[in-house]
Formats: sequence, structure tokens, C-alpha cells
Amino acid sequence: MARINLERENNNSAVLEKKPAEVKNKSPRYKVLLHNDPVNSMEYVTFSLREVVPQLSEQDAISIMLEAHNTGIGLVIICDLEPAEFYSESLKAKGISSSIEKDD
Repeated sequence: MARINLERENNNSAVLEKKPAEVKNKSPRYKVLLHNDPVNSMEYVTFSLREVVPQLSEQDAISIMLEAHNTGIGLVIICDLEPAEFYSESLKAKGISSSIEKDD
């Protein structure tokens, strides 16, 4: 809720001071998950991750790929729903198993 502070100046005019309201409802975040891929090469998966999610460094992409390879699932990125769907669908279009789930 905004707070209103009225102050009188020399010319008897009122100054309205508002504090910005805090953002209460943040949009939910989603995890983009990479699933272990026994079909595609590690190099292809790493290359595809960097192509689909350009902000990933090569080392990030390698780490994500190895996490999926070793544990069955790797966390690619946490973001809003629309980009999460885009990243997951783009990976699927390249033949790479991916899904999204709501972040807690």
C-alpha cells in the first residue's frame, strides 16, 4: 500500500509523496530439465544446449550435460514459463529429451 505524506510548503501548496508499492505477486519460476540421452553424443548435447540457451558458457553446458549423464537429469535454467517452454521445446526439436517443472 502506498503511503501518502502531505507537507505544506511556503506557498501553501501540498506536496504528495508516494512510496512505490512492493511487488507482492512474483510470477512463478520454472526449471528446464535435461534428461539423460543415450542416443545423442555428449558433444551434440553440449552444442545444442549452448545453441538453445545462448547465455550458457561452454563449461556450463558441459556441466549440465554431465549432470544429466551421471544422475539422469540436469538443471538447464530457471526462468519464467514462456522462455522455459521455448527452451524445452527447442531442445526437443533437436532430438534431446527435456521437460519443465515449477520451481518451489
